[in-house]
Amino acid sequence: MSPSRPDRGVLHHVELWVPDLATAVAEWGWLLGELGYEPYQEWAAGRSWRLGHTYVVVERSPDLTADVHERRRPGLNHLAFHAGSRADVDALHAAGPAHGWRPLFAERYPHAGGAGHYAGYLENSAGFEVELVAGPRAPAARAGKPLSRPHRA
Repeated sequence: MSPSRPDRGVLHHVELWVPDLATAVAEWGWLLGELGYEPYQEWAAGRSWRLGHTYVVVERSPDLTADVHERRRPGLNHLAFHAGSRADVDALHAAGPAHGWRPLFAERYPHAGGAGHYAGYLENSAGFEVELVAGPRAPAARAGKPLSRPHRA
């Protein structure tokens, strides 16, 4: 990483096309706000929230070709966020259903990603999945060593 570009390689933004903007704003707005993101941009077809140099967009694009997101098809499966302590993950996981997010892999919570991985998995009403990971930032993945993943049915 170059000292002149300390943000090189950091995710700039993620844009999620959603079938229902009002619902997406309520669900994503709650979760992103809880994770420390601040409202960033607003326009007729979308909203965004920013944390540092990274922002997340939800948009009801006129170019959508379907009204349903299917995370098991090729493309985006889920977004994973550092969510703070184990208590923070527990609180978000417990509060999620009141804000449109349903728990995934509940029978294996909080270790659906493996015995050494403390995380909660939630899915919103449009089918987008998030992984809320506890603990400090994980070291960079080692070549040839995949990160722990929950078993997908």
